Amino acid sequence: MLERVAGGVTLREKFMQSRIMLAGIAVAIATASSVAYCKTAEPRIAPLSMQLTRSGEALLNSHKAQAAIDQFETALAVDPKNTRAYIGIARSYDQLGLPGRAVKFYREALAIDPNDLTALSEQGEAYMARAYTYYKRKYVERAAAMTCKAAGLDPQGNLARLLSRGAYRIMKSRAERLSDKSDLAA
Repeated sequence: MLERVAGGVTLREKFMQSRIMLAGIAVAIATASSVAYCKTAEPRIAPLSMQLTRSGEALLNSHKAQAAIDQFETALAVDPKNTRAYIGIARSYDQLGLPGRAVKFYREALAIDPNDLTALSEQGEAYMARAYTYYKRKYVERAAAMTCKAAGLDPQGNLARLLSRGAYRIMKSRAERLSDKSDLAA
């Protein structure tokens, strides 16, 4: 009844895929705009801690993640309420390809300032990277919920469920394509 287009996919399936992608793009745009225009209430941080944090950020920008982690940890020893240092450690672990550890430090930053949209948004991205690593539905659902929460949307709503299902299907198909390519190369 439904006409098949290239690749054996129906027009309805193509339409659903495009809706899922548009929903994901909308969430990403909403997250980026809210992060760009929102400032969090930062407590007074010791100047030495901020200086060490800036030093760690410079190291991180020059792709020296382990050295940056050392600087951020020193900054936290000086002032444990420095959320930028926690976020810096998390970004360093992201750069090292360890999204599980990154999530832990984003959580620490959010424990100090739950309204920090940068930490919330990047925690959602780290959850998505972690989900992509493991391809497990629970990680994908958690990443979609965190991304929706960062965008100011209901993390338990229909859009979150739609985003979760779409992201999981996309990641599963990518994993299948990667395994097919590795089978062909072997």
